[in-house]
Amino acid sequence: MADPQKKVLEAPRVDGFKVFAKLNGTLKDVEANLRTISFVEVLREKDQVSATYVESRDIEKNPYTFALFKFGAESIEVLYSIPPNVAPKKRKLDMVRYFLNMLTAMGKAYAVEPTAIYQLLDASLKELNDFVSMDYNRLYTNYDNLKKDYEDVSRRYTRLQKESEGLKQQNYELKTKSDELAVRLKQLETMSDETIKEKLQDWLSEHGGEVNVGEFSKVYKIPESKVEEMLNALVKEGYIQGLQ
Repeated sequence: MADPQKKVLEAPRVDGFKVFAKLNGTLKDVEANLRTISFVEVLREKDQVSATYVESRDIEKNPYTFALFKFGAESIEVLYSIPPNVAPKKRKLDMVRYFLNMLTAMGKAYAVEPTAIYQLLDASLKELNDFVSMDYNRLYTNYDNLKKDYEDVSRRYTRLQKESEGLKQQNYELKTKSDELAVRLKQLETMSDETIKEKLQDWLSEHGGEVNVGEFSKVYKIPESKVEEMLNALVKEGYIQGLQ
């Protein structure tokens, strides 16, 4: 049984970005394309279509980690939450990848200036470079190689700006590079979610089914919010009983 004095999860920050894009078809077309994506909730509004992707919920079942995509006639806006235990710049990189996935799903429904996509990716990579500190020496070598690959892709991307089919292919390639960067960052985490879950189950076994979140956090040097997130996950997955 979890500690009855458990703290409420800290509310996540909300951030976002907007990309100007011209709607070629209709909002009905956009809605139809979005409904082919199984993990998003689609809502048709007067002047736009919204798609919500809920990655996780709190103990009250409210969205906690989420992304909201708003498709309008002149732009696509992305709003997303940033949990306290996630670096904002890494979270933005994830959102750029999600945005590219959504844009690919739109097909020819939107016309986006190539420079807008390039600037978004370029800014995200620069922010990622700032995020990486001296503590991540292992990442620098891999990042340098990826950066060279990215620059090669960017040069080819510029040459294909006026070719719509070329642009679609280049978007896919740039998204792949962003995916690779995200994988490298994930490898830097000292303890994976699954490892934390295993530690929590061991702790519960050794402490008569109880866990003091603060004490567990100090022992394993994990933020309390992360510990609570993993406790929630274990409850949802049925490995431990719900909180009393």
